[in-house]
Amino acid sequence: MNKTEALNVLILQANRGELVFSTNVATTLKIQKALDDPNCSVDTASKLVLNEPLLSARVVAIANSVVYSRMGNDVSNVKAAISRLGFRTLRSVVASLVVRQLAGSSKDPAIRGMINKLWEHSAQVAALAQVMARRITKLDPDTAMFAGIVHEVGGFYLLSRAEEFPSLLEKDDLSAPPAPNDLPSFTDTVIDRESAEAVIGRAVLKNLQLPQPVVDAVEALWYGLRAMPPESLGDTLLLANELAKTPSPLDTRTDTESNRYTSEIDFVVGEGTLHSILEESGEEFKTLAAALMT
Repeated sequence: MNKTEALNVLILQANRGELVFSTNVATTLKIQKALDDPNCSVDTASKLVLNEPLLSARVVAIANSVVYSRMGNDVSNVKAAISRLGFRTLRSVVASLVVRQLAGSSKDPAIRGMINKLWEHSAQVAALAQVMARRITKLDPDTAMFAGIVHEVGGFYLLSRAEEFPSLLEKDDLSAPPAPNDLPSFTDTVIDRESAEAVIGRAVLKNLQLPQPVVDAVEALWYGLRAMPPESLGDTLLLANELAKTPSPLDTRTDTESNRYTSEIDFVVGEGTLHSILEESGEEFKTLAAALMT
């Protein structure tokens, strides 16, 4: 089965709601649902988080990152970390685990390498979006970080199915929309101009029941239209995606093209510029991105 045929199968399954998730994802989604309960206490949240060792480590690491540690000394337990972060940030941390689990644990080293690189890219985008929302667009930084964490859900899902459909790793454009002539049996599954990743990603976002502003921001990323300087959450996410030092392994641009393009992005913000603000926030970005990757 070639790549077009594999994508057709996955698109058809996605449109039918037939998504394949690991059992770990289902477990973490239960935690996310419990946190959405307005009656959920810090004690209850702590017990839920402690059931997931990776989640526990990530929560404490983020609470001790430069962005949040200015609130006091380092914390050493989950309950204190949650108290410092608050439930909105905690939901973002839980979402980071869900997204990472989407890809599963492949035995193929090539697939594992792509998954790890995609997560490194996602963590950088999330940290950049958080900094830019706080310093530039004046949007809610937690929502921006959340959008950065989940913006590659379609890519993670595609990689989760790569062992079953090895042709997905072929070197041509993974995100390019299949040509109409290549879809003899699935012409009703692809909308013009939409990529396979967008169709599949939208189905995953719907299944995860993410907040509509976040879904709208990810949609903006798929269409690639943004204002300069950035204004909306979608603009913020697009710019963060473009400025991330680690490109997505699903990005078809060469490293030279990507580096040349990102080096040219700059604009005035108040009395500073994008580059100067990012330089000032370098330590915050670095520690937050590292904590998300813990």
